[in-house]
Amino acid sequence: MADHSRLGRGLAALMGDVGEEAQVSGDASSRRPRKAPIENIAANPRNPRRNFTETELAELTASIKERGIIQPIVVRPARGKDDHYEIIAGERRWRSAQRAGLHEVPITVVEATDAQALEFAIIENVQRADLNPIEEAAGYLALMDEFDHTQEDVAQIVGKSRSHVANMVRLNKLSEPVKALVQSGGLSAGHARQLLGQPNALQIAQEIIKRGLTVRQIETAMRKDGAAQAREVLGTSRVKDADTKALERRVSDALGLEVTVDHRADGGGTLHVKYSDLDQLDGVLRKLDR
Repeated sequence: MADHSRLGRGLAALMGDVGEEAQVSGDASSRRPRKAPIENIAANPRNPRRNFTETELAELTASIKERGIIQPIVVRPARGKDDHYEIIAGERRWRSAQRAGLHEVPITVVEATDAQALEFAIIENVQRADLNPIEEAAGYLALMDEFDHTQEDVAQIVGKSRSHVANMVRLNKLSEPVKALVQSGGLSAGHARQLLGQPNALQIAQEIIKRGLTVRQIETAMRKDGAAQAREVLGTSRVKDADTKALERRVSDALGLEVTVDHRADGGGTLHVKYSDLDQLDGVLRKLDR
């Protein structure tokens, strides 16, 4: 737990700790920034950050062309390759340096296990707010699945609350289309959490974006029963025509229960049958069997 406390202070603090440890061992020179050929450096395949926008890369490239790289890239030795390294923190600087035409870049070399490399990458990106919610969620899940960390462990490592980690990890259960909306910034993490377990999550997400609904509005709608929730969030109750209402009455009369029909623009839809106890459900099933 002491190591986790140290990690929670961030990569800069960790670098200071590493330097102190190196001095004690008499190997401080190996921790000092030095330069390495840019082609000898590779990205960390476990880096949770996947999205580097063209704007931020272009801005950093222009800055590097003018002033060079001020902050060294933190790396660890690559396995089986002398004088080759894998990035722990600073992939954006490395990418921009390539664009700027640099042949070598300043690096600081540290020893790190696979687990530590992932921890450092997450810490650095989280503290810089560089990760989108889906990247952050995937990083936390990787720490838990690959390295047997608990949610409490992850919270300690990244300096967040356990509830924050738990809420973020839940985002991994979203469908890929909904995740894409979160990654693009069209949908917030707060909105996305309200869609967990919803069979029509993508449709609701698109409606949230279209209508500019707030998280509180979605929370209020989601507290209602399934049929009412779908009608309120998707706004279908306002556009039902006479034919749809007549169909609802016809099916309700046949089943003896409250029925709602929600049509989608693509021609499909959902039929909701509301029952209050198992006897009513059994009655519906018997009628369907006949």
